[in-house]
Amino acid sequence: MRVAIITESYSPDVNGVANSVARVADHLVARGHSPLVIAPRPASTVLPAEDPEHYPVLRVSSLPMMGYPSVRLGLPTRRILDALRAHRPDVVHLASPFVLGAWGARAAGELGVPIVAVYQTDVPGFARAYRVGLAESMAWGWVRRVHSRAALTLAPSSSTADQLTERGVPRVRRWGRGVDTELFHPARRDDALRRELAPNGEVIVGYVGRLAREKCVELLAGASRLPGVRVVVVGDGPTRDPVRKAMPDATFLGTRRGADLARIYASLDVFVHTGPHETFCQTVQEALASGVPVVAPAAGGPLDLVEPGHTGTLVAPSDEGAVTAAVAELVADPTRRLAYGLAAREAVARRTWGALTDELIAHYAAVGAATPVTAA
Repeated sequence: MRVAIITESYSPDVNGVANSVARVADHLVARGHSPLVIAPRPASTVLPAEDPEHYPVLRVSSLPMMGYPSVRLGLPTRRILDALRAHRPDVVHLASPFVLGAWGARAAGELGVPIVAVYQTDVPGFARAYRVGLAESMAWGWVRRVHSRAALTLAPSSSTADQLTERGVPRVRRWGRGVDTELFHPARRDDALRRELAPNGEVIVGYVGRLAREKCVELLAGASRLPGVRVVVVGDGPTRDPVRKAMPDATFLGTRRGADLARIYASLDVFVHTGPHETFCQTVQEALASGVPVVAPAAGGPLDLVEPGHTGTLVAPSDEGAVTAAVAELVADPTRRLAYGLAAREAVARRTWGALTDELIAHYAAVGAATPVTAA
């Protein structure tokens, strides 16, 4: 099968969309399929990761997003249509379509190629987080218009699927995300790293992800003041300085990747995710695979990932007191932390990228012979 993946984000970006596209493309090749990736060109000041040799990547011109310059918006260009015509895809996969994906949907429609759209970024939720009410309404209208062109929209969680359906997006099915269960593994726990991060034997509570307003990382401030607790933050972004100010005693490690990141995950005692706008939340799944109990908001993707009383705790969204109380309970109960961690690993052990990509290929096949869908 020949597949064209048009994505709003790709390496060297560090986020769920970029990661999932790379994983899907790798496993498509491993299964004998032929992917093409079309993605925004990174900023000239960013050293791009070397494109993989086993599938082609077309980089298109991009501009920084206003207010968030590290996010690049791919610009519409006829090169997309030309690339699709040359690749002759059986299906076009739109990864978190919004700007580049909308143009890709138009090109796919012109060529009569069926579309599978993967909803992954809660742009309307971000507009709400940034208190731009009109932008939220407009974003939903745009999401509905783009996804209505698709033969199938895949949502990463139950709550997101329900939300899309309620907002008028047709033909929605659920498709989760895989996790690298070999990379993210409890065996990577590192006692030397733990001594470095918590020299007085503190319980290590960690966050991994972007430092941005919608992530609400400052909700960890109360937990950072608990006695015997060391909060560790992995990631970077535009709210780095205010988050540092809110948690002066926390340790900030910046952006980490690969085995280094996996070692940090496995060396935590508790993982906390704070953002209430996650359509899936891959960092929660990576923490679970690392055998770490999770505290997360009872909203979006974590509702499917965290089983309260078994693998972690779900708390009221945007409630610092609830986060602090949940962390305090786990800090005080090492037996519960151990039990949750063992159950966490077991819960995701079979959610490999290979298994999830096989599900995706089945979705591709299901729409492959479908009549192209025109926008409403």
